[in-house]
Amino acid sequence: MWHDTFVEQIPLAEKVIRTIGVYALLMVLFRLTGKRGLAAMNTFDFIVIFLLSNVVQNAVIGNDNSLLGGMVGAVTLVGVNAGVNRLTAISPTAERLFEGRATMVIDGGCVIDSTLRRLGLRRSELEHAVRLQNGNAIGQVDYGRLEPGGQLVLTLKHTEQAATKADVAELIDRLCRLEDILTTHR
Repeated sequence: MWHDTFVEQIPLAEKVIRTIGVYALLMVLFRLTGKRGLAAMNTFDFIVIFLLSNVVQNAVIGNDNSLLGGMVGAVTLVGVNAGVNRLTAISPTAERLFEGRATMVIDGGCVIDSTLRRLGLRRSELEHAVRLQNGNAIGQVDYGRLEPGGQLVLTLKHTEQAATKADVAELIDRLCRLEDILTTHR
């Protein structure tokens, strides 16, 4: 029993290569399937993630059921992921390659339907994002982008944006000046 726990059953280098290969494949698959990140996952996306982990398990660890084998696979996955994250943080080329670019989905208050279809987004998801970002209707949005991580970032038209503290302070200043003018002319 203890022998199977700590003795690896396939070579360490093979396990590392297998893990990196599966990581690379999954990265390519997720990159090709679009920008809907964890923030936009639905029930079916979760089912795919859970089943995918089971499908690739043997590809990562092979016939090795040892504790050490699982630990090597886990450390390799975390290490490769940390390396990719650091690389994308320091290299704009790597960031563009691994994460992609933002995609315009609303322009001048008009939804770009062909882009929605290509990205697999529903209009209701856009409407929900508008409400979350203090808008009431898509027509109030100047432009909206789907970021590589799956977030919908919307910019309301200038006339639709809420007043800022600076706007309120400017109004108060104007009112005070107007009040001063009125009291000096009485």
